[in-house]
Amino acid sequence: MSVLTQPPSMGDVLKYEVNPNYTREVITLLAGMPYPVGSVLGKITANGKYKLATSGGTDGAQTAVAVLLYAVDATLADATGIVVARGPSIVSREGLAYDASVDDSAKITTKLGQLAAVGIIARDGV
Repeated sequence: MSVLTQPPSMGDVLKYEVNPNYTREVITLLAGMPYPVGSVLGKITANGKYKLATSGGTDGAQTAVAVLLYAVDATLADATGIVVARGPSIVSREGLAYDASVDDSAKITTKLGQLAAVGIIARDGV
C-alpha cells in the first residue's frame, strides 16, 4: 500500500489568532524564490515588499515582522501572499521557515523575539 504525504499547511503553523480580520494582511512577496508556508518575513523599507527575514542587512528585512500562512511561488515575479502580521497570535516553532542566513539558535531566538514584539508568539509542541 502506498503512503500519501501532504506538504505543510497553514494549520501546521498557525495555532491561535484573536481574529483573522485583525491579525492577517495581504502582502507582496519579492520575486526570486518559492516561499514555503511558515516563512518568517521581513519588510523591505524602500518598496514595502516582503522577503525572508535575514540575519543582517540594512534594507529593513532584517527585522522579522510576519509569518506566511500559505506557500507562494514568487520565482518569476512578485506575488501576493497572506500573512499573520500582528497578535495576539501563536505559531508553532517547528512550523517556521527561515532564510539561510538564520543558521543557528541565537539567530533564531532573535527572529522569535522580533515576532514577539508584534504579538506573534512561537511555542514548542502546539
